[in-house]
Amino acid sequence: MFAFIDDHRGAYGVEPICKVLPIAPSTYHAHASRRGDLIKLSIRARRDAALLPEVQRVFDENFQVYDVRKVWRQMKREGH
Repeated sequence: MFAFIDDHRGAYGVEPICKVLPIAPSTYHAHASRRGDLIKLSIRARRDAALLPEVQRVFDENFQVYDVRKVWRQMKREGH
């Protein structure tokens, strides 16, 4: 939903789009402000961002065939 608003906000504006979609403009603006600043992200979101390269590495090393469960187990074996 946020991607749709980002794509069309130049043509229609945020508030008119939010009137049609089931989202408050303040919710969109809060999400947009957190997206650009890592300090404003939650602890979980910061940890996920830090682990993303490791997850991608494990996925790539296993020929991109591991599912979520197998990637998680491999990362646990490696001590993450």
